[in-house]
Amino acid sequence: MSDAEASLPILIVDGARATIRLNRPKQLNRLGQDDLEELMRLFARVEADPTLRVLVLTGTGRAFSAGFDLNSIAARATSQAETAAPIGFEAVANRLDDLAMPTICRLNGGVYGGATDMALACDFRIGIDTMEMFMPAARLGLHYYRSGIERYVSRLGVNNAKKLFLTAQKIEAAEMLRIGYLTALVAPDALDDEVDRLAAILAGNAPSAVRGMKRAINEFARGRLDAAAADQRNRDSMRGDEIKEGVAAFSEKRAPRFADS
Repeated sequence: MSDAEASLPILIVDGARATIRLNRPKQLNRLGQDDLEELMRLFARVEADPTLRVLVLTGTGRAFSAGFDLNSIAARATSQAETAAPIGFEAVANRLDDLAMPTICRLNGGVYGGATDMALACDFRIGIDTMEMFMPAARLGLHYYRSGIERYVSRLGVNNAKKLFLTAQKIEAAEMLRIGYLTALVAPDALDDEVDRLAAILAGNAPSAVRGMKRAINEFARGRLDAAAADQRNRDSMRGDEIKEGVAAFSEKRAPRFADS
C-alpha cells in the first residue's frame, strides 16, 4: 500500500457486523489526532444503527497498532496546554469500552503503547501466535491515564498490570494468552475463521439482553453498578419480545430470530 492509499480508519458493514480497520500500515497503524476523531465518529455511527449487533476492530498490515503518535505526545509536552495528548486517546478507549454492542479486537499483529488499552477496551481479543505487546510508558517517562490503568487492573489483575506497566518489557503471544489479555490465540491463517465464528455467535444473541448485560458487567468491574437500572432491565426482559422468541426457539429446537432494537 502506498502512502497515498493510507487513510483514516475505514468502516465496513456486512449484515449485522461492522468492522473498523485502522489503515496506516507503513506506520504500524500509529494513530494521530485525526484518526482518534474519526474513530469517535465511527463509534457513534455504528452504535446508532439498530441493525448492527457486533463490532470488529482490526488493523491493516503486519501490526494491529503502534498506539498514539509519540511525536504528538512530545509536542504537547513542550506546550503550555493543560490537556495532554493521552487525554484524547483515553476518551477514545473509554468510548470503545462503553459501546453498547459487543466488540471483538482482531489482533492481526503486534500491539503497542496506547493501542494495548484500546484492544483491552474491547470485550474479546483474538490474536495470532506470532504477535507481541509492549507498554512503554515507564520507559518514556509517561504516567499513563487513570482509566487505562484501571482497565489493566480490572481485566488482568494487579500483578500483571504492575509487570506490564512498571517493567516496560515486551511479552509474546503465549504469555498474553496466559495472563488473560487474549481471549483466544490462533495461527495467522485461522484468524478470520475464529473472528467470524465469534462474531456470528454474538450477532445471533438477543441484542437488548446483550447490551444490558454488557453494561452491568462493565459497571461491576469498575465497582460502580447502577443496581436500580440493572434490576429494571431484568424485569423488563421478563416480559419483553426477546424472551418470548428465545423460549419459543428453544422449544422448537431452532435458532432464535431476534428483531432489531
